[in-house]
Amino acid sequence: FNKEELVEKNEKVSIAGRILRIRSFGNLIFANLVDQTGKIQLKISKNKDFAELDVGDIIGVKGIICKTDKGELSVEVKEFILLSKCLKPLPDIHYGFNDLEERFRKRYLDFIINSEKREILIIRHQIIQNIRQFLDQRGFIEIETPILVSEASGAQAKPFITYHNKLHRDFYLRIATEIPLKKLLVGGFEKVYEIGRLFRNEGIDARHNPEFTTIEVYQAYENSEYMMNLTEEIFHYLVNK
Repeated sequence: FNKEELVEKNEKVSIAGRILRIRSFGNLIFANLVDQTGKIQLKISKNKDFAELDVGDIIGVKGIICKTDKGELSVEVKEFILLSKCLKPLPDIHYGFNDLEERFRKRYLDFIINSEKREILIIRHQIIQNIRQFLDQRGFIEIETPILVSEASGAQAKPFITYHNKLHRDFYLRIATEIPLKKLLVGGFEKVYEIGRLFRNEGIDARHNPEFTTIEVYQAYENSEYMMNLTEEIFHYLVNK
């Protein structure tokens, strides 16, 4: 259905989401309801219970698709229920959430206010899924190698150290996946890869984080030129997706 058809059919809907804006005009209350799929406007006649809702509250709504005088597709609310109360006020939606320090420390607030930040994680997920699809189609096997290791190897980096109480010795969070993946080649796996987290106890800046994700791919009986071509093919595959 297009917008006009939905309005003409008086389509009944049941939706749920978070309130991100509330405003009153005469005998009407308008609110923006948001979920992961997008945003829609709610329209309701002045209602004491609805007026007590706050920005940030999560509600369920039953109503009819309608169009406002300005032509905006909306839901005329017939019933609503409070699903989850927002106990602390959200940052001002109109002026944005611009304090970088607070945004990085409270990413959940950043995702609520700045939908484009959520989109980054969605795109990242799609990229990782497509890389897996590309490699799986070519016979590669993804194998999870240990994160907790007895020796930090495969790169020149300072590891995070922890102590294993049962074994009475130090262990390390891995700094690379190279060595365990190559051991799998020795064990008879000819096409292996891993997309996983690495940990390096070093500096932090806008481009470096102590915890990050990498991909390593290995194939027996091939040379470096073949692997470089394979890497280029991965990028071509992602662009075409």
